[in-house]
Amino acid sequence: MEAFEKLVASLARLPGVGRRSAERMATRLVRDPDGILAGLAMSLEQARSNLCCCSKCGSITSVDQQPCQLCTSPRRDTHVVCIVEDPNDIALIEKSGGFRGRYHALMGKLSPMRGEGARNLRLSSLLERIDAEGFTEVILATSTDVEGDATASFIADLLKDKNVKLSRLAFGLPASSGIAYSDPVTLQRAIDGRQAF
Repeated sequence: MEAFEKLVASLARLPGVGRRSAERMATRLVRDPDGILAGLAMSLEQARSNLCCCSKCGSITSVDQQPCQLCTSPRRDTHVVCIVEDPNDIALIEKSGGFRGRYHALMGKLSPMRGEGARNLRLSSLLERIDAEGFTEVILATSTDVEGDATASFIADLLKDKNVKLSRLAFGLPASSGIAYSDPVTLQRAIDGRQAF
């Protein structure tokens, strides 16, 4: 059963997967070794061999595309960089089609509870990129929780002596939603961030 426990422990390390969910996944994989388990093993090996994080922005790219297409495309605005917590955030913003600049993934956020401080984030490479690439605007796209706000404030403080315009993603009500479904903090931020009509 040691192999099963190792499988459960590995699955439980994935974001959003608790111990019980990991046990259910592991059981399902073991029940179908030639189907799901074989396919997953092959996909994991291909990901390990062929995928990595971009050396510049941190987004997911193939090992033979360094830096990634987002960093090398001449069609993107080279004056604006959007700072996100995770490579997945880059993919989500790209799906929206609303941003055409460059990205920088921090690979986390400040979280004293998890023992993650500034040393765990890609801050030195961010500062180097701002100097080397000549960005004139930095968009902070960290999450709106306490840790994300602390991270954004920390970065704003780091950049105060840089000659860049600093902005933060707008907060407010989600599309196709109403006031009745909003929590008080979101509603307050929507009121504070109101725009002329």
